[in-house]
Amino acid sequence: MFLGEDLLAYLVLAIGGAMAVGTLLALVRPPASRGEDDLERAPLGRSLVFAAVGLIGALWALASLVQD
Repeated sequence: MFLGEDLLAYLVLAIGGAMAVGTLLALVRPPASRGEDDLERAPLGRSLVFAAVGLIGALWALASLVQD
């Protein structure tokens, strides 16, 4: 199989981890330069939901990889 049998688990781990870390970093340290249509801060509720979904996906993929 192309790139191994666990390709989907690795992709979910990478995307979920990036989603969780990136969203939390956007809350902690928002970008310095903004356009006129940009918000001052990221919406808290939506950002926490995105971070939770990313963390759940990353943990699920990690558990799938460890199980094998």
